[in-house]
Amino acid sequence: MPIKSDPTTWTDPRHRRGLKGEELAIRYLQSTGWRLLDHRFRMGRLEIDLVARKGHLVAFLEVKTRWGAAFGSPLQAVTWAKRREIVRVASAWVDRHGQPDDAYRFDVIGITLTPRGRVVLDHVEDAFRVG
Repeated sequence: MPIKSDPTTWTDPRHRRGLKGEELAIRYLQSTGWRLLDHRFRMGRLEIDLVARKGHLVAFLEVKTRWGAAFGSPLQAVTWAKRREIVRVASAWVDRHGQPDDAYRFDVIGITLTPRGRVVLDHVEDAFRVG
């Protein structure tokens, strides 16, 4: 799924790092049997990084990418406020694209890129719930 803006014009390296993490997460998900439904689904200024399907299960995925572990695990960066935003956007996605037999969950993928080029990917399934 194409990005709506041209990443070569982005000046903030965090945005490029985020896109790289999302691309790694997409490859990982596809290699484990998931089908990508949406990349950066937006509702106003809010967005969900990835929406993927495996059978009747739809996962809303937040991807956090870090260079090294100096600032802690990327998984720790998904705060209660971020979870609340994800739930709001997921509700809009379900209103537009949901199917009656679908089940939904919220996953987080944390990616750490090491200075030597190693990628550490941690997929937390059902990372949080609504309510």
